[in-house]
Amino acid sequence: MADVSAASSPSPFVAGVAPITETDAQVAAALQHAELAPLLPSLAYLTGDMSLLRDDLRPDPLMLNLPFSGFTEEQQAEIRSLAVAALSRYRDGGCVPAAAPGDAQLLQMLEFTVGGAGMADYLPLLEEELAYKGEDRRAPQWRAGSLAPTTTLSAVIIGAGMSGILAGHRLQQAGVPFTILDKNDDVGGTWYEAAYPGCRVDNPNHNYSYSFAQRHDWPFHYSSQHVLHDYFGQCADAFDVRRHVQFGCTVRQSVWSDDDQTWTVTYDDEAGAQRTITANIVISAVGQLNRPKFPTEIEGFGTFSGETMHSAQWRPDLSLAGKRVVCIGTGASALQFLPHVAAVAADLVVTQRTAPWLAPTPDYHDAVPDGLQWLYGHVPSYSEFNRFSIFWRMGDGALESVRVDPSWESDGSSVNMISEFGRQLLVEYFNGEFGDRPDLLAKVVPHYPVGAKRMVRDNGVWARTLKQPNVHLVTDAIARITATGIEMADGTVHEADVLLYGTGYQASKFLTPMQVTGQGGVDLHEQWAGDARAYLGVSIPRSRTSSACTGRTPTS
Repeated sequence: MADVSAASSPSPFVAGVAPITETDAQVAAALQHAELAPLLPSLAYLTGDMSLLRDDLRPDPLMLNLPFSGFTEEQQAEIRSLAVAALSRYRDGGCVPAAAPGDAQLLQMLEFTVGGAGMADYLPLLEEELAYKGEDRRAPQWRAGSLAPTTTLSAVIIGAGMSGILAGHRLQQAGVPFTILDKNDDVGGTWYEAAYPGCRVDNPNHNYSYSFAQRHDWPFHYSSQHVLHDYFGQCADAFDVRRHVQFGCTVRQSVWSDDDQTWTVTYDDEAGAQRTITANIVISAVGQLNRPKFPTEIEGFGTFSGETMHSAQWRPDLSLAGKRVVCIGTGASALQFLPHVAAVAADLVVTQRTAPWLAPTPDYHDAVPDGLQWLYGHVPSYSEFNRFSIFWRMGDGALESVRVDPSWESDGSSVNMISEFGRQLLVEYFNGEFGDRPDLLAKVVPHYPVGAKRMVRDNGVWARTLKQPNVHLVTDAIARITATGIEMADGTVHEADVLLYGTGYQASKFLTPMQVTGQGGVDLHEQWAGDARAYLGVSIPRSRTSSACTGRTPTS
């Protein structure tokens, strides 16, 4: 374990916000691609002009996830017109930002962004996001050597994915020596392992990235696997974390010593030799979506004599061209790879147990337009307000839609008034996509509340896939897997050359298959008894183990 220096690293991707030299017409052209909900608040922050926050242009919180944030064409035009005028004044005044607003004004901007009130508790988060480009307000403000100069402290991080890289970066800033053990031969975690066609994130790039390592040149609104793998690799290099990673290492167990107050981590190295390493701290950054879940409960599992493949273990060398393919599962990963399978397979049978709700996302596969990238790079605070807007509408802002109202009367398809409103909007989307195929429409519309399980982003590709003549959606129960295919509960047999599993991951089996023995010889898995938990998601009672937040991973 090498000691490290404490320098805080600026973003390796953002050099700073450039001055505006473009004409009004060029600015107006760029604004055609703007995310509208955060636009006027960011300009009020930039210019100090609070008159931009007009009540008639305040977004409706129920409409934030719709295209153009639900604004009418007239509202869109007025917002862009106000923005052109504000940016022209800013340009002509020498691109000098106004003084930072006080809390009352900042709260007004914040509440305007989300179209609601009562946002005072979120001011500290927005203030962090609004830090000057490259400033990292979450960097540790302490050094281990200063706090405890006579104490030797070291850490082992298990996993070199997005959480492991972050943990290493923070430890390095704090001057804590560390070693990262990873089973792969490169950093990136799931974004290195996931190789199935169509793999991409379902979280907008601005949100699915480190707050202190933002970039303006994302090629897509929603990054594909190779883009995110490159991003995390570049971060590992920029933050000098890669040199601390030992690749090809599979951790078997971690055992705490009450006497020595240290962990002994046992692992197999890349040559297969068993080794140990000791440390005061163990941080688990192994993620959740890296061990495939197979439908072992289906009779005959393992008896299929043809080729089989799980989305988590995709083999690019296995050709599906001209093959009869059966896919079990319609989770998020399946909805990404099945369009590619349908394009080459002779026949594709898709078995669905539970239909997913589709989140309409017209730009899901689209490149980020130059105009939007220009705005990120030339309008101070616009990127940060947009990042907060994404966080809100995908996170805390959606909580009320899934909060059960005990007095709400429903057939089980909604849990409150907002939930029912969202359900009706999405049903209309399904009607538009599948209305010409009532046989499919009856199968694809879910009957459970929106938000009860993971939604899947869609830009129309799912309907186009299922409507192809070589694709067959089957919703009957699978009775058994046979040597030549699958047999349904009604006796129908589907013969196959290849059996695909789109059945997800063992997401709830944290730290499996590692053995973790904590304070007093307590076995962590026995302590959890199938219900993994940790204080603030970080510290596990009696185990002295830290568990890094894993963040979002590829769809599964």
